[in-house]
Amino acid sequence: MRERVPRHASNEELGTKGAIWASRKGSPFLLGYALLTVFLFGLSLEAAAQTAGTFMPTGNMTTRRFLHCAALLADGRVLIAGGEMIVGTGVNIGLGLSFKTLAGAELYDPSTGTFTPTGEMVTPRSRCTLTLLPDGKVLAAGGSDGQRALASAELYDPSTGTFTATGSMLTAGGGVPTLLNDGRVLIVGADNELYDPATGAFTVTGAFAGTYIAPSVTPILLGDGTVLIVGCDCQFTTPPFRSAPVAELYDPATGTFSLIGGASLPNSWWENINTLTLLRNGNVLIVGNAENDGYPADAELYEPSTRKFSGIGKTTAPHEFSTATLLPDGKVLIAGGQLPGGNGSRGTDLYDPATGTFSAAGNMTTGRHSHTAILLPDGRVLIAGGYSVWPARTSSAELYVPPVLIPAQVVTGLQFDQASVAAGASYSVNISGSGLTAETFFGSGANSYP
Repeated sequence: MRERVPRHASNEELGTKGAIWASRKGSPFLLGYALLTVFLFGLSLEAAAQTAGTFMPTGNMTTRRFLHCAALLADGRVLIAGGEMIVGTGVNIGLGLSFKTLAGAELYDPSTGTFTPTGEMVTPRSRCTLTLLPDGKVLAAGGSDGQRALASAELYDPSTGTFTATGSMLTAGGGVPTLLNDGRVLIVGADNELYDPATGAFTVTGAFAGTYIAPSVTPILLGDGTVLIVGCDCQFTTPPFRSAPVAELYDPATGTFSLIGGASLPNSWWENINTLTLLRNGNVLIVGNAENDGYPADAELYEPSTRKFSGIGKTTAPHEFSTATLLPDGKVLIAGGQLPGGNGSRGTDLYDPATGTFSAAGNMTTGRHSHTAILLPDGRVLIAGGYSVWPARTSSAELYVPPVLIPAQVVTGLQFDQASVAAGASYSVNISGSGLTAETFFGSGANSYP
């Protein structure tokens, strides 16, 4: 049965079957990919047995690591790869410690709460990033081998559990990746480039609109398909010996950057911008700390409709080198951070967009910073690794269980009425499954289709 679902359908109107009408740039394939990646499995036995609203230990990683990378796979498992570990004393970066860059990778299974090794990366790398691509593979690009920046990139195939080399970036170290709506990956940093999964090649895209000496930026995909880039020109070698804010927008349709200038510049310098989170209302939550100050973090909102930044106060805990995770109820969990001296904080915050306020979310089981946090399909959050008590790194992992676990959304059928669609045209999708709601398809966000 095929039914036309209104653009603003209620939960009752959508039910478990529906046909989506959308005016959207790109192909139905990408819409199907985005939908399928969020409809994964039911609640695990481990989740059902836990007390809601708490942090609970889960299995340890097979390797102690920090500055590693993580990604949720399409089958609901979590890939953890790379990073660094301390192997003894030495003179590395003047700390009297010796670090080893890791090639090892492992998988976390939410149904069992355990980590198991998987294939090693082609190149050991830390400070890297993992990007889930539309075909289910994962792009690992850039980072560092502990001595120098890397230009190499590789792909992880979950079906074989192996990494294989792909094209190299044009600039070693590259920058931070963002998956665009057309399936390409934008890398922003010292230079800006695009990765095309179809060709396995990196190509140059537009330059920043501003002139910077040492840009350190964080990007995030907005609901309209453009990319917000926020950070600082972090150079301290020439007067006035302070960083200047960077705030630009990237338009994938034209391959160009534009300044967000004037009064709409960020209120803070963002030398250590930690997290950007796209909220369901389309705004972006920005949280960051000055280095090693140990104070509650500053927070701002960016509103795309006005291109304005506004300060919204501070968190309850410090959050330098922390993580931020958008929860199924629309709130944001901000976890951990670096304390003065290098220890990890157990403190966490919840940001509620409905009230615009932060509140303490309880303490993690282990203090940590430079860790990873991944939202699992059942609504829990996996928090793993990082520094605990300086300079000790940890293999421990834990789960944050929200006060209410959102039932898993499962798609059993997904069929488009045409193979491709022009920008601005309409198409229908037959979707069947369980636990599906209008919010699934019509909410705001990078993977929503208003």
